[in-house]
Amino acid sequence: MTLYALDAIDDALDAARAFLWPFDLGRWARLALVMFFVGGAGGTPPFQFGGGTPSGTGSQTPDVSGIPGTIPSPGGTELAVIAAIFGIVLVLGLAFLFVGSVMEFVFVESLRREAVTIRRYWGERWRQGARLFGFRIVLGALTIGIVGALLAAILWPVLVGEGALSIGLLFLAIPVFVVVSVISGLVGGFTTMFVVPVMVAEDRALLSAWRRFWPTLTGQWKQYAAYAVLSFVLQLVAGILASVVTVLAAVGVAVPIGLFGLVGVGLLSVSELAGWGLIGLAVALFVVAVIVIGLVVAVPIQTYLRYYALLVLGDTEAAFDLIPERRAAVRE
Repeated sequence: MTLYALDAIDDALDAARAFLWPFDLGRWARLALVMFFVGGAGGTPPFQFGGGTPSGTGSQTPDVSGIPGTIPSPGGTELAVIAAIFGIVLVLGLAFLFVGSVMEFVFVESLRREAVTIRRYWGERWRQGARLFGFRIVLGALTIGIVGALLAAILWPVLVGEGALSIGLLFLAIPVFVVVSVISGLVGGFTTMFVVPVMVAEDRALLSAWRRFWPTLTGQWKQYAAYAVLSFVLQLVAGILASVVTVLAAVGVAVPIGLFGLVGVGLLSVSELAGWGLIGLAVALFVVAVIVIGLVVAVPIQTYLRYYALLVLGDTEAAFDLIPERRAAVRE
């Protein structure tokens, strides 16, 4: 049996090379902007769970607010500031996730038409991007809910002070965490790599596209199992390569920027304001340079990985093929 995931490894490289070369600064710059939302994000934002220490009923907590050295409890103003900061961070995170969801369609359309036009593709696909955004919110909430409920069940005796942490139960829960994480990752990854192209190919909503893709997935599950394994390996290798290239490039830009910062250090004896200003500017320039380098490095890597998925998808179902001309060209 021919494994499409194996055949597509070299073909995706040829397709990415043809799309990105000869070098075009405008195309790479627009793709780098797309990568900021699609390939530049390392994953979902971390969620932290915290619980207060329960107090026994009938007991009276001593008033220590006046004792020197104790930390006062936050008042209404402090709580309002904390809530405002949390709300702003949450809104910014959701906005970033929404833009990233729409940019998935911008990226696919760019590869499909072999032209990168962010404004046009955004206008055509933002509604489908909104559906992907909602799906990602629900999937993330379900994953966090399952993991959180399991952790709560394990830690409940400790939290209520009625027992100790069960190490055996904790070890039994580890496989469940792994299974939930793998299933969530596969659903999210397959949605991005395969269902989004189906939505583009047949102008469908997300759930409709999943129903359309499901018979292909289950009917050729061996092909997609091979893709999942090989894609994991390719992403691992690509991640290592990207890290090495980014670090080397960052070291290269650190030298001139570092010299600029040393000028600021020398100015500290003359003017602290000017010296610290130059040092801060040097640090800001270095951070921006590293981000730009990372995005530029991500362009060929993410282009290759997305072409790889599109080739596998088209091989398993011709109706979903978004790149028939490019496929034919690289396989002549």
